[in-house]
Amino acid sequence: MALYKYDAWLHKANATVEEFDKLYSPGAIVAWSGIYRCHACGHEVVHTVDKPLPPQNHHVHKPGIGAIQWRLVVTDYTQSS
Repeated sequence: MALYKYDAWLHKANATVEEFDKLYSPGAIVAWSGIYRCHACGHEVVHTVDKPLPPQNHHVHKPGIGAIQWRLVVTDYTQSS
């Protein structure tokens, strides 16, 4: 899970920022840079916009955990403007 120390540099997103609710497949191209977390296992990566998310073979899940799906957890809020 992403950690932070200084509240002044992070703000909670309001409900209208739908990007945090989307799940992405490995290798997907997404519109937001930030920290993405695997929905199934919790593995996190830093991602840069216009590059593909890590591929399927980036990390391996144990049987029964589920498919790799990436979710945005931290981003620069100015991207939403």
